[in-house]
Amino acid sequence: MTSTDSASPGPTPPGSGSGSGSGKKPRTPRADALRNRDKLVRVAGAAFASADGTVSLEGIARDAGVGIGTLYRHFPTREALVEAVYAAELDDVAASAPALLRELPPDAALRAWIERYAAFIATKRGMADTLRAGWASGRIATPATRERITAAIATILAAGAEAGAGAGAGAEGGAGVGAEGGALRADVEPDDVTVMLLGIFLAGAAAHTSEQTGRLIDLVMDALRPPPPR
Repeated sequence: MTSTDSASPGPTPPGSGSGSGSGKKPRTPRADALRNRDKLVRVAGAAFASADGTVSLEGIARDAGVGIGTLYRHFPTREALVEAVYAAELDDVAASAPALLRELPPDAALRAWIERYAAFIATKRGMADTLRAGWASGRIATPATRERITAAIATILAAGAEAGAGAGAGAEGGAGVGAEGGALRADVEPDDVTVMLLGIFLAGAAAHTSEQTGRLIDLVMDALRPPPPR
């Protein structure tokens, strides 16, 4: 054991076997590795967003300024890279719900959030096939990303239900309940909305025009607003 330690290169062999020495050595490579990973995710995101067909992993590595071996060390499969890009960019979309609620009534906030999510999905056409195949086969795990979408929707639906309850309690004869107060139905499961949006935006996404996407969002919003008082 001592001969192995003394044979290892380095100016301070006595510390090579200690916990503190082994803790110091990886720090710089780990920081470099994190930078390389972040760069690969950014470059891959741009490549997937602009691509009409399959994106070359070799091209991603080259544009990121790393070797293909570095890419595969971080992302052993295409699915792993696609999931990393999807998850990283989804963070911004999911986190926007509270900010939208501070600026807009709940129904308008939900509409704005859905439009942002639709735009996010539209830029993923270069990896949509990989996402769908990976989810279907189980090679890409869906719970984490899906839970973030559902949590954002739940936040806005809860605010809309609260707006509807407040308007209903304060209104005489039913006036004021509904769209003017930003109300949303209180009996909707957030995950049902997630499933509906994934079905709309992932199934046949390439065939959707912006006009059709707008009409589909109109239908979603009509389903989520409370019915007018009778």
